[in-house]
Amino acid sequence: MQKMKTILITGSNGLTGQKIIYALRGRKDVHCIATSKGANRTKAKDGYTYESLDITSHEEITALFEKYKPHVLINTAAMTNVDACEVQKEDCLKMNVQAVEYMISACKKHSTHFIHLSTDFVFDGNKGSAYSETDKPNPESFYSQSKYDGELLLQKSDLKWAILRTIIIYGVVDDNQRSNLVLWTKNSLEKKQSIKVITDQFRAPTLAEDLADACVQAAMKGATGIYHVSGEETKSILEWVNITADFFQLDKSVIIPVTTASLNQPAKRPPVTGFVIDKARRDLDFRPHTFMEGLQIVKEQLANLK
Repeated sequence: MQKMKTILITGSNGLTGQKIIYALRGRKDVHCIATSKGANRTKAKDGYTYESLDITSHEEITALFEKYKPHVLINTAAMTNVDACEVQKEDCLKMNVQAVEYMISACKKHSTHFIHLSTDFVFDGNKGSAYSETDKPNPESFYSQSKYDGELLLQKSDLKWAILRTIIIYGVVDDNQRSNLVLWTKNSLEKKQSIKVITDQFRAPTLAEDLADACVQAAMKGATGIYHVSGEETKSILEWVNITADFFQLDKSVIIPVTTASLNQPAKRPPVTGFVIDKARRDLDFRPHTFMEGLQIVKEQLANLK
């Protein structure tokens, strides 16, 4: 009989973390330990264990690992606001680099398989086509450098590790308190608020359920190495916003197309990303939903929250 796996998730109140809980809870072959800072914001409270955890505290991480001795860690926690990272550099380093160091040291002690989420922003976006796992990163913002530094710490460790890079995650959390490209578009246009939307950045948005599934597969299969996990199609942010508006039958006249340069954002963004996802398909049985299928899932979940 297969031994039960203890899987510890950080950032479980976030979008991806919560979807991983829902993918794992109640499974007979997994003891799921969900952790986030503060109270548990996931609606379902059964089928897993919740613990409050501050990932910037070495002591809290050490104590939690001692208590549960997890076979697998899935780290979804990070500071991801790109412009905030550019300004609040110390906070960014604590969350995205130091916390990873603490987790690595805890994982070493307990021979834990470390699965870590990263980002398309580790690339400069100048390749002009989809990135594969063998392409060389060239981070150009403080956020992207911090995420790449976290990757390098793992790669240099003696741990069993997997890094899953992803692109623009969208979906619905239980308390509906997290925004993302789809919800921002829908909520703004429903209120008839004008929104500035970038025309010259190209991305492949990822449904949170798809990313969560890839994380679970990596955990259960003991996957190692770097994986690119995203939606299949790459279009401009403006195109994705227009598709979302059409899907929810909202007025697009308040959408103001703008260029990246005109926004004067503190942090630099890669112009064109997008991933070759063949490796994730092969090793993690990754089958991403189309964007239209993803929008339908979002629509149904929003209806269920009411």
